[in-house]
Amino acid sequence: MKHIYLVRHGKTFINRYNKMQGWCDTPLTDEGKTGAEKAGEALHEIPLDIALSSNTLRASETAQIIMGKNCNQDSLELLTSPFFREHFYGYFEGMDSDLAWRMVGARHGFTSLEEMYQKASSDQIADWTKEADPYGDAENSQEFWKRWEQGFKLISQLDGADNILLVSHGFAIKTIAERYAVDGIDTSVHPQNASISTLTMSESGQVKMVKYNQLQLF
Repeated sequence: MKHIYLVRHGKTFINRYNKMQGWCDTPLTDEGKTGAEKAGEALHEIPLDIALSSNTLRASETAQIIMGKNCNQDSLELLTSPFFREHFYGYFEGMDSDLAWRMVGARHGFTSLEEMYQKASSDQIADWTKEADPYGDAENSQEFWKRWEQGFKLISQLDGADNILLVSHGFAIKTIAERYAVDGIDTSVHPQNASISTLTMSESGQVKMVKYNQLQLF
């Protein structure tokens, strides 16, 4: 049984400015680095076997900070991959988030992401984002899951890695939670920066999310 500690990256400058941040990238703020350090402290006693992250600066920077706090820090290596990236928002990348989500939701009667979260799944919102993109470049749910399923396959093939750090992104983590969370977990809220969600993966590759959006494990 593998345990995957899925961490949202620390707060970035684009997070501070309330802009859309999918595949575009900015470094962590000082607050973001502090959040990553706290996640590292929460995971300190978990003997991590490997660290994974998306191949973005904000995710790899968060992973490196967490790795530096771990009891296995001297033997840990970081593997980055595009499989673990956030959704690609296409035309909406870098746009003011409130404006972008209003444009995405307008055709369906919504004016904000919070309203969409109450009535629609994250997969539906991804599909609407592609639909609203005048260039059609944004990633829909099928494209997102094709990529992430490759990521989970990669994890399943990591022989001897039972405790895995995986640093990824907010909307991606919420989407994963909606598919894999066990009963009783509230997936209606967006995960906080540097929060920890815990997944298990069986030997057959079956994934379950057993904890979501936590700042402390114990």
